[in-house]
Amino acid sequence: MQQLDLNSFQHAFWAALWAPEPLANAAAGLQTRPDWQTQPGWRVYRNTVLKGCVDALQANFPAVQTLIGEACFSACAIEYVHAQPPSDSRLLHYGEGFADFLAQCEAVRGLPYLPGVARLDRLWSQSHAAADAPHLWPENLQALAVTALAERRLHLHPATRWAWFAELPIGSLWRAAREHWDDPNPPHWQGDGLLFARAATGAVQWQPLSASGAALLAACAQGHSLGVAMAAALEVQPDTHHSPDPHPAQTLHTLLSLGAFCQPPNTKPCT
Repeated sequence: MQQLDLNSFQHAFWAALWAPEPLANAAAGLQTRPDWQTQPGWRVYRNTVLKGCVDALQANFPAVQTLIGEACFSACAIEYVHAQPPSDSRLLHYGEGFADFLAQCEAVRGLPYLPGVARLDRLWSQSHAAADAPHLWPENLQALAVTALAERRLHLHPATRWAWFAELPIGSLWRAAREHWDDPNPPHWQGDGLLFARAATGAVQWQPLSASGAALLAACAQGHSLGVAMAAALEVQPDTHHSPDPHPAQTLHTLLSLGAFCQPPNTKPCT
């Protein structure tokens, strides 16, 4: 049998490790099964690696698994592992493309909300792993005049993540899975959003988010002043008297209270 040099062997080993079983030899570029694939340790090693990746996806996307069940999730996960093996040894970050994968996965094609739920699972992990920073609380701004407040640019805390879904109640479905609701069906099948923030306790908290709240956060993330951000929120919610959503001023106070913003370097922490 033809001997492979070290570089060729490493490429063949890597390709065979991630390829689906029937394609393992073809992916390795070999016409016959090489000796190292017939050794008992090879299958054990390969199965252990693949199972570790599936376990990581289960840990990183618990709401998805709750909604579709362990068996269906495992089948989707192993397909994803074959298609997109991890590129980072820190498996906490594995699954960057999982939401997009689910949007194309035949097994769950009838569940249009699932990619959004996976996206929220991903945002939770990002919030959990984000760097820490001093929070900006409502009392840090209470002494500012109205004009100065409107000109202020708020910086998002590194752990702040959010998403707004205009068509589907993705946030409600995610919460139903993570909070173990008896009935996962939301009371109203309409668009909603969710905010993730890490308050003083260090734990990730989630909160329902309105369209105006999402617009306010997006404007702040783009570097706009608070006055511009509030105007963007009002534009999404023009009739605050009849809307069930809170006024943007109330939304801002809620975001500050949840720790969604951080203090700029030249601001002293509030004591």
